[in-house]
Amino acid sequence: MQKKSMTQSLTQPNYYNNAEFLLSVNNWSQLPNDSAIEIAFAGRSNAGKSSAINTISNIKSLCRTSKTPGRTQMINYFSIDPQRHLVDLPGYGYAKVPIKVKQHWQNLLERYLIERSALKGVMMIMDVRRPFTEYDVLMLQWCQKADMSAHILLTKSDKFKRGAAQNILFKVQKTIQSEYPGTTAQLFSALKKTGVDEARDVLNGWFEITDLKIEKS
Repeated sequence: MQKKSMTQSLTQPNYYNNAEFLLSVNNWSQLPNDSAIEIAFAGRSNAGKSSAINTISNIKSLCRTSKTPGRTQMINYFSIDPQRHLVDLPGYGYAKVPIKVKQHWQNLLERYLIERSALKGVMMIMDVRRPFTEYDVLMLQWCQKADMSAHILLTKSDKFKRGAAQNILFKVQKTIQSEYPGTTAQLFSALKKTGVDEARDVLNGWFEITDLKIEKS
């Protein structure tokens, strides 16, 4: 019954169910050729980043999900086609890792956001119950510094009734309008499969996808 509901809710063409794992990166020198279009997913550990990627792609096990915060500690690349890559950035702000490791990732992520010419946009994953954590704000500031497009997915919106969730979205939109102009936001639920088409529309724009049919190479 739930499977049928999921099919009905995903009404638009899904170019992301071709996604395949490409590689994991730990240092700047390991990044692939800077020519394809890259869209990065960033967010606090435990905010639902892996679940969001899996839901958007409609591939249940594309990204490993875990109840252990900080599981993603590499930059993971997923190829849509040779010219389009989804990039899963390490979860930040909660992982129980040594200070040196945190500093390494903070430096690498800042450089990636500011210097990576292939990067065309950042999907910011924020738990609707706890938006704008310290690291969320830092990431948005980096995006502003780099003149980088950012779109916020307020995940786990199913935790609230529709009216309450809409009120949170309104407050977030008011904040970004004044402090992070150009940034956009929406409600998202991996559990209820809501907001999926809206998120894909943003990705399609960044990836320059119109009616293009993407096939595996």
